[in-house]
Amino acid sequence: MLNEPTMEKLKALKLDGMAAAIAEQHKNADYGALGFDERFGLVVDAEELHRENRRMTRYLDEAKLKIRSACIEGIDYPARRELDKAVIRQLGSCRWVKEQQNVVITGPTGVGKTYVACALAAQACRRGHRSMYRRSSRLFDELRLARADGTYARLLKKLTKIEVLVIDDWGSAKVDDDQRSDLMEILDDRYLAASTILTSQLPVSKWHDHLADPNNADAICERILHNAHKLQLKGPSRRKEAIEK
Repeated sequence: MLNEPTMEKLKALKLDGMAAAIAEQHKNADYGALGFDERFGLVVDAEELHRENRRMTRYLDEAKLKIRSACIEGIDYPARRELDKAVIRQLGSCRWVKEQQNVVITGPTGVGKTYVACALAAQACRRGHRSMYRRSSRLFDELRLARADGTYARLLKKLTKIEVLVIDDWGSAKVDDDQRSDLMEILDDRYLAASTILTSQLPVSKWHDHLADPNNADAICERILHNAHKLQLKGPSRRKEAIEK
């Protein structure tokens, strides 16, 4: 076993994965049959995995997803939902994040839009992409307060740096001038630079009328829809079904 000072040095250097792997090798006699290069390679692999897991945990914590347990594997595909498993599998690769594309999820209340959005954001975290979840009403509240206390530009810059931004339940309330302007600023900054997941009860065909400003509506819709993967969920409310069961 490595002496205590050496183990302490590994921990001081923040090589906790390496220290744990070395301790495990000394406890398990089977490793004795391996050569130095093989054992050292396993130790390095353990450190890499440890760092990846730590980063993933940090990203998931920072994302503040509404459904923390959401995952790609947890999405189900009943026929009436009309959700294509192949499309979700493709999105699970996170290529759309690397290519700065968007995902738009529409459908009536209760069909699982938030779960799918959180599952995609969680998958992005697991693939090393920073994500953030915000319900649209709270996001607009944050921006309103930031405008009042002089931190508006700083908040916009923070949002721009997020690789995957989830804006949940957009379109459930009337849009005022500030909210329309805020949404335009966010989407313009992120256009072809970062990915946005937007969920809405409103079908895409009604977005223009909901925004109630032809010029801004054109610009907003173009920036979110131009390179978006569109998922339209159908079927009855899953929450209602769960209660009835």
